[in-house]
Formats: sequence, structure tokens, C-alpha cells
Amino acid sequence: MSLIRLEKVWKFYRLGETRIAALKGVDLAIERGEFVAVWGPSGSGKSTLCNLAGVIDEPSEGRVIVNDRDVSELSDDARSDHRNRSVGFVFQRFNLVHVLSTLENVMLPLQLRGERASSARRRALAVLEGLGLEPYVHQRPDKLSGGQQQRVAIARALVTDPPLVIADEPTANLDTENAGRIVELMREANRSRGTTFVFSTHDQRLLDRVSRRILLHDGEIQEDTAASGQPAPEAG
Repeated sequence: MSLIRLEKVWKFYRLGETRIAALKGVDLAIERGEFVAVWGPSGSGKSTLCNLAGVIDEPSEGRVIVNDRDVSELSDDARSDHRNRSVGFVFQRFNLVHVLSTLENVMLPLQLRGERASSARRRALAVLEGLGLEPYVHQRPDKLSGGQQQRVAIARALVTDPPLVIADEPTANLDTENAGRIVELMREANRSRGTTFVFSTHDQRLLDRVSRRILLHDGEIQEDTAASGQPAPEAG
């Protein structure tokens, strides 16, 4: 059973009187434990595909199936619960809460799930220590470098131990050293935890490190290749 399946998925948006197809009949399966990049030019549908995989959005036509459940059959509350418990999100602009400390930012997803503050603090500290952020736990995001803020965002995404992490351009604003460090942190989570990662990216530094590349162009999959350069195996 695939972790995520898109079956004949179309996604339309309205721009004034014009209806624009962001995705055009996409069929795709992502297996547990994959480390996948969705790439292509701006406007190709990368972010739309990732939003559907993360159950932030729903298709106009077709089906998105997560953990063998059709997303369209879930209530709004059930979708919200799924995102909170099963998906970690890493955003290009970090999306940290600037009035909260590093530690409080990472505790937040656990507290939203109703976890006690003492337990949330313990788990958040363990993840931050693992990412080399222990010296910064009491600092607010505006006192951190871009690379440090992105590591905090990754800690926040991983602290609930989700089976899936969706990352939108996670290395785009980072220098080469920090980009390499961020990719290795995510690669280690993939290896050690079995976390599935799906990236939207333009960044060749990240494309060189993934195990599967899905090229989108004008809302359609043009190529789907494993890191070896061979076509990715058919997903069941």
C-alpha cells in the first residue's frame, strides 16, 4: 500500500474569468520511506502537488488517497487532525512564530495535539539537541541565522515523528554550506526514522541528493526517475 496516491488528479484555479489548470490528470504513487524531489519551472504545479500530498488542498477532479483513505471523504476536522499528526511541513520562509523562542516553536505542534508541557519540552529539547541547536533554545527566530532558522523549522516538522514531511524549497535561501547541512539532516531522518520526504525544489544541490526526481511541466509529469537515472519503479 502506497503512502500517497494521486489518481487522475486535476486542479483548477480561477484567475478572474479564466480557469487555469495547475495539474492535468496526474497519476503518482509515493511509497513509505522515499526521499523525493518534485521539480520543474515556476508555474509547473510543484507546490500544488505538494499541497495535495500534505492534505492542505483537495483536487478539483480525481482522487488523492493517503494511507488508503480517500481525502475527499474526510471531514475538515479529520483533515486537520491528519495534518497535525501525520505530516510535518518545512517552508521556504521558515514560518516560525517570532514572539516564541526556538524551544517554544518546536514544542508548539505537540501542544496543539494536547500533549503536556513537560513532555512537549522534553521531546522538543531532544530533537533540537540532535540538530545541534541546544545553545539557541531560548533565542527568538530574529536572533538566528537563516541556516539556524531552517534547522528550527526542520526540528518543528520532525518533533511529532510524522511518517511524511513536505518541504517547499527548503534550501532556496541558504548558502552552499548550510544547504548541504540541511539536506544531510533530512537525509539522516529519512535513514534513521524512515520518514518519507517530498520536496518542491529548483535547487540542484538538493536534486543531487534525492533518490527519486519527478519533473513537472505545465501541470503534467514529464519524467519520473530514480537517482540512477532509470525510470522509477511502478508503485503498487
